[in-house]
Formats: sequence, C-alpha cells, structure tokens
Amino acid sequence: MIELNYKEFGQGEPIIILHGLFGTLDNWKTIASKLSEDYLVYILDQRNHGKSPHTDEFSYQLMAEDLYAFMDDNWIQQATIIGHSMGGKTAMQFALEYPEMVNQLIVVDIAPQENEPGHETIFDAMLTLEIDKLESRKAADEWLANKIPSIAVRQFLLKNITRKKEGGFRWKMNLPVIYANYQEVLASITGEEPYDGPTLFLNGGQSGYLDEEKKPGIRALFPEAQFETIEEAGHWIHAEAPDEFLSIVRQFLTLNN
Repeated sequence: MIELNYKEFGQGEPIIILHGLFGTLDNWKTIASKLSEDYLVYILDQRNHGKSPHTDEFSYQLMAEDLYAFMDDNWIQQATIIGHSMGGKTAMQFALEYPEMVNQLIVVDIAPQENEPGHETIFDAMLTLEIDKLESRKAADEWLANKIPSIAVRQFLLKNITRKKEGGFRWKMNLPVIYANYQEVLASITGEEPYDGPTLFLNGGQSGYLDEEKKPGIRALFPEAQFETIEEAGHWIHAEAPDEFLSIVRQFLTLNN
C-alpha cells in the first residue's frame, strides 16, 4: 500500500475524485471547490501521477487498493466516488470490490470495456523530449508542438512538468512505468458480482469513449446505471462544460441521497 497525495475541501458527506491518465488532482480543483459548498471533497493523485509515490507496478487492482487504503487511513467508511477516464476505471474496480464503501458512483467518459490504443503520439512526444536538458516551459511546448498540434492537449501535458530544486525540470508523473504498463491502462474492468448502487455514466457527445454498443456490458456490471450526455463536450467534460457537468452531478447526488 502507498500513501496518496491529496487535498480536501469543505465539509459534509464525502466525495472522492480520481483524475485520468497524465492528470493530477489539480485538474479537479475548480469542480472540487464548487462541490465543497455542500460536501467534503477529496481530490487524489493516483500512483505514478502528480505528487503520489512512484512505483514499478501499475494496474487498476493496485489503484483500487490504494483508494481503499486512503479511505481506511482517513476514517472514511463510505463515499461517493467520481472518476474520469482512467480514474473512472479505478472507481469502477473499487466499487466492484468494495461495494459497501461506495455510496454513489459517477463515471466520467469511460466504460469498463477494454479501450483501443490512442496515446502513441503523446507518448512519443513526451518520451523524446530531453527533459534533463530543458531550459524553459516554452521550449517544451515548442518540442511537443512538433507532434501534438492541439494547444489544449499540450497545456494539459505541460502541467506535468515541474522545476527541480537543484535547477532544471522533470516530469511529475512516472512516465517510463506508465508507458511500460500502457496495456494495463487500456484493460477492461471485471468483477465477480455487480455493483448495484446508484451509478451515473456521464459522457461527452464529441467523445468516442462511451457508445451505445457498450451499454449492455455496462449494465451487466452496474445494473442501476443511468446515462447522461453533454453533447457539446469532448473527453474532458469537467473542463469543457463545467456548469453543465456540475448541474448533472448535483442533480444525481440529490436524487440518490
């Protein structure tokens, strides 16, 4: 077990939020701050991301165990779990293994089925960036722009670069281990028994991560699943349509309390 880095906001019934691949807890600070008006909200760095420990092992089973340890260490008997993308798969794995600890489950733009690879260009850009020789964030952006035209994606990735005390830069994430275990990130989520608590799958209409063909498989594992779509949003729903995201999440939380 490892101790995850986290921040907490507000007071009330607990909500735990898990970020996606290449993300950090900071991606969710705005949403956490808004939800903290009514809830006690924890945002976590998952292992090999942000300021949480780097390890050679990386899987949804381990990340679910990390979440169990976090809740146990913080005397949280039950919480609503919100997970985006990779974090959504961690949340699903956790709900299937520890259903008594999950009050409500909200999965953001991901399904339990195995995903197709789609991050090769991003990995190539990051792995070929000579970060030890980097002199500025601007230089990093210029390098990444050779392979990643999207400014939004580059800005997201650049949040993973931090200055070292002795000078220079490093990745916050454990990039070599994440790359080596990429198939684990794509892997499907399975469980011996379905999770029958209140569950919301919230997807972006411009994203391809959750389509109609996946819904029967979702309902087999999460029979109480409800589905909502924010049509104008892509994969990063919480960043692209925060007001609509919060409205749907608040309504779901209120109806199922």
